[in-house]
Amino acid sequence: MLNQFSRTQLLLGGDAIQKLADSRVAVFGVGGVGGYVCEALVRSGVGHFDLIDDDKVCLTNLNRQIIATRKTVGKYKAEVMSERMHEINPDVDVRIHKCFFLPENADDFPFDEYDYIVDAVDTVTAKIELIMRAKALGVPVISAMGAGNKLDADRLKIADIYETKVCPLARVMRYELRKRGVKKLKVVYSDETPVRPLEDMSISCRSHCICPPGAQHKCTERRDIPGSVAFVPAVAGLLIAGEITKDIAAQL
Repeated sequence: MLNQFSRTQLLLGGDAIQKLADSRVAVFGVGGVGGYVCEALVRSGVGHFDLIDDDKVCLTNLNRQIIATRKTVGKYKAEVMSERMHEINPDVDVRIHKCFFLPENADDFPFDEYDYIVDAVDTVTAKIELIMRAKALGVPVISAMGAGNKLDADRLKIADIYETKVCPLARVMRYELRKRGVKKLKVVYSDETPVRPLEDMSISCRSHCICPPGAQHKCTERRDIPGSVAFVPAVAGLLIAGEITKDIAAQL
């Protein structure tokens, strides 16, 4: 019967569409990369999601985050993403976790229920905890490396963490994962040398913070505030979503 996923079914087949509909994907971090992951996966027919993010939409998110509009500034990203996903597929099941993922609260998440995990968080500590939890349970996981301070979307690629180069975040992750005995990890990364952002205090969040009131984790807490563009995080998110869709479909 003709439905909103019929064009996808022409490529993947009916069994794969059902497999996607039955799968639960946990997206940790619903920002520039994670938002596009959610967008593409719900349009691909994934039927169940956990969205984990404690952040609210900020005015500076409008340049790159699919959920960011003038109307959504100040709203929780996970709630805005859930609403958008239901507008695409009213039958989608979305569980929202409005919190910042840390090793200290990792036990609060039902990792054993996830069919796939997306690591789109910013901190190394959280990324390592996510990966170790996924590996311990045998849950497929894909991790986003740095998308900030990059301009060439065509330099993004899917690779094993130990095949990455240039990316500073990937270098740190390789070191930390090797210490923990992790043999492989699927990542999306860019081999573009990061661009150094302009030091323009007239437009810096450091001196003109506009984070919504009540924001628990402000960008001004970072040692460096990265520059960003519309297309690099978007392509990273779409690459991740494509990889997940193919992996789930291949499980038949």
